[in-house]
Amino acid sequence: MQLVVGRIGKPHGVRGEVTVEVRTDEPEARFAPGTVLRTEPGATPPPPTDEPGVPFRVPAELTIEEARFHQGRVLIAFDGILDRNTAEALRGTLLVVDSADVAPPDDPEEFHDHQLVGLAVVTPAGERLGEVARIDHAPSSDLLVLRRPEGRTALIPFVRAIVPEVDLAGGRVIVDPPAGLLDL
Repeated sequence: MQLVVGRIGKPHGVRGEVTVEVRTDEPEARFAPGTVLRTEPGATPPPPTDEPGVPFRVPAELTIEEARFHQGRVLIAFDGILDRNTAEALRGTLLVVDSADVAPPDDPEEFHDHQLVGLAVVTPAGERLGEVARIDHAPSSDLLVLRRPEGRTALIPFVRAIVPEVDLAGGRVIVDPPAGLLDL
């Protein structure tokens, strides 16, 4: 499974540097110089610069040449991206890593999104409520997006009072929702 760690934004300056919207808890590790990131969607590498009229295509992989933090943003220079026009062509590209390459969190109370997606959601009594479709990261707390059996979705705050247990080995999340939460 591919995990999004960033999204390329607008160019910064004229030498091919870009802003990156960070979507990882570990930007220093993910965006270290020398790191190779896959792009979504991947494509063929860009043509040589001496071929006029050939459109630029986003490479399937980008290698980080330099990364720095500037005014709360990450600025990245990728190997082979040397000018503002080429950097502009990267805008909107998602940067991804394979979930198999991501170490599990050290804290047993912390989970990566991909570990939770697809798990069954049940009450403490064992009643099946649905399955985790995705995780939404809201300012106050993370939300489990629950796909209900009848096709609707419900949002469940991912807090201990409502989600007392996550059983990865058993493939389930135990939820004790207050009355009416799943009817919203």
